[in-house]
Amino acid sequence: MAGGQLLSGRAGAGVSAVQLENAALRHPGALTRIALVGNPNSGKSSLFNQLTGLNQKVGNFPGVTVDRKTGISQLTSQHRAEIIDLPGTYSLYPKSLDEKVITDLFYDQTSPQYPDFVVVTVDASNLRRNLLLFTQLADMGLPTVLALNMMDVAEQHGVKIDIPALQQELGVPVIPMNARKGVGIAALKIVMAQTLDAPTGQFYQPAEDLLPMIRQIRYYFNLHNDYLALHYAHQYRHISFLKPDERTYIQELTEQYGFKPTDQQAQETISRYQRINEILLNCVSVTRTEQNEPYSNRLDRVLTHKVWGYLIFFSVLFLMFQAVFAWASYPMDLIDRGVAWINGLIQTNFDGPLINLLTEGVLAGLGGVLIFIPQIALLFAFIAVLEETGYMARVTFMMDRIMRRFGLNGKSIVPLISGVACAVPAIMSARTIENRKDRLITIFVTPLMSCSARIPVYTVLIGLVVPDEAVLGIFNLRGFALMGLYLLGFFAAILSAWAMKLLLKTQERSYFIMEFPVYRWPRWKNVGITIVEKVKAFVFQAGKVILAISILLWVLATYGPPGRIEQAETAARTEATRQRLTPEQTEARVASERLENSYAGVFGHVVEPVIRPLGFDWKIGISLITSFAAREVFVGTMSTIYSVGQDADQQTVQQKLAAEKDANGQPFFTPARAFSLLVFYVFAMQCMSTLAATYRETKGWKWPILQMLYMTGLAYVSSLLVYQLLK
Repeated sequence: MAGGQLLSGRAGAGVSAVQLENAALRHPGALTRIALVGNPNSGKSSLFNQLTGLNQKVGNFPGVTVDRKTGISQLTSQHRAEIIDLPGTYSLYPKSLDEKVITDLFYDQTSPQYPDFVVVTVDASNLRRNLLLFTQLADMGLPTVLALNMMDVAEQHGVKIDIPALQQELGVPVIPMNARKGVGIAALKIVMAQTLDAPTGQFYQPAEDLLPMIRQIRYYFNLHNDYLALHYAHQYRHISFLKPDERTYIQELTEQYGFKPTDQQAQETISRYQRINEILLNCVSVTRTEQNEPYSNRLDRVLTHKVWGYLIFFSVLFLMFQAVFAWASYPMDLIDRGVAWINGLIQTNFDGPLINLLTEGVLAGLGGVLIFIPQIALLFAFIAVLEETGYMARVTFMMDRIMRRFGLNGKSIVPLISGVACAVPAIMSARTIENRKDRLITIFVTPLMSCSARIPVYTVLIGLVVPDEAVLGIFNLRGFALMGLYLLGFFAAILSAWAMKLLLKTQERSYFIMEFPVYRWPRWKNVGITIVEKVKAFVFQAGKVILAISILLWVLATYGPPGRIEQAETAARTEATRQRLTPEQTEARVASERLENSYAGVFGHVVEPVIRPLGFDWKIGISLITSFAAREVFVGTMSTIYSVGQDADQQTVQQKLAAEKDANGQPFFTPARAFSLLVFYVFAMQCMSTLAATYRETKGWKWPILQMLYMTGLAYVSSLLVYQLLK
């Protein structure tokens, strides 16, 4: 087997500042397509943000990028480019679904997304490992630029890189940079805008006895080089765009030539690393040797300890939920009172059906969402800091010890923790799990984690039945209750995973490989962007649904079958006169009868027999159904229902629910009912979007339907037990 042989190229001599400034544009005014590729934790997503200006979430652990993301970058005043952000990977031999996104792109030369050239992002402090992917991409024959990222980290470790020598060895432009701080971005843009038609170096030549097979594949598929043809021989079973007869053709060739893909890949990797070692000996030196153990290793001894690690992680979660309840209470009260004040002001000065629609429908519904902005912002702030610092990767490694006992692996903790924010991207992030069984189980149980959309439900109901008292002088009792609900969802998820582990049989071996990023101070700009994005998504996406549902509910709760509301109103006034009720009591009785005999009331009474054993009435039944669109709609629905026909002047959502009475005149939301409803929402399917995400990832309706039936059944039975025990 021949070793790699470098070809001399125009870029190999180095790229001076004068050359960069005077570089000719490839296609003036055209939109060049650039693929951004790199190892996990090489700073690729940060570079994508810097190039495109898009507020994409940046995470400091493998797997945060699962789908291809694109953005437009203004390289020069005359040249724009489309940047394609690809998932992090260590090589072109995919082991998971997210890595397959890369091979699907680079194997198909006819694809409209096929890139004009590639930017490979590497960690300058760990060049040996990062250059393996670069040499594979270079051998694909595409023009390539090497973005030498994290130069500050390399300098801290005493690593000195001879940039001109490295350019000469690799035959491509090498741009030193720090993507987190934007250093080197301008130089990279100029290099990407110039003509890069010269061939890169050739780092690997397949064995002579494989060339006949490779050349036949190359010419049959009209491929542009031998190395791409070799990958067809490796991956033909998994290349999605190949037709059955084309797969059969390659299979027959590999059998004819006795091709052994595993052995060949191992030989290729060894050969590449031999060449990489030669390059690094010529271009990289270590100016000092660290005498002491690296600081991150000393931290890891504590943060991943089999005892202290779990205690620290539990403390971090405890602090997060305390903050979500305690720190957010003041701005939440201001928002709630502000919405109630505006509502009361409008009702005092204006009247009419449209005013009732605005105050009882739109403002009542949206007020139930706006109040939770402080809590959502705090939750995502904590998650963003955990990702930015690198702690999330340690949690993934640490939890692998527990997860394996329940049919999962350490990478499952990423979707589970992400599910605390939203189940949809959490389910998508399960693509990083190589084992199919582990991936399916993770997708199935992730919705049991309480997402941020459930916070409004939890907050209102906990506020009704849990005293606002301090524990040990500094902790809030309601914070304990909130954390208990999240832990209940987590334990339900892992126990469900354990049951599925016993039911699903597979011969596929599960393994776990995780790279620890270095600890870094969070970049507060990224944290701020994450908070703003998630709050905007929460308000605007939920707001659209809530606005539509609030208007529909107001109409359904205001009007009813012909003559029915009028008859109920007359009967209520007659009964009030007989009982000699006060005018205020009479109006309350009339409003209640109007609502109960409206279209919404009729529909609620249809579902009431099913949910009555859980302690729920027809009003809660309406809210349960509407909240399937989005969990946060529950509070808006309850607020709208309890506003219609009522004197809602300056009443907050919680005050409306607290004032609700049962048939005996007692508070309706007793601890038994409130906790029954809380448990139902812990276990019930989150929303339609979650089912859609499961369908997309499993490519069929089998798993979404099973997921829906299981979670609904679990929620119903658990809620029934809680209510019957507590009532």
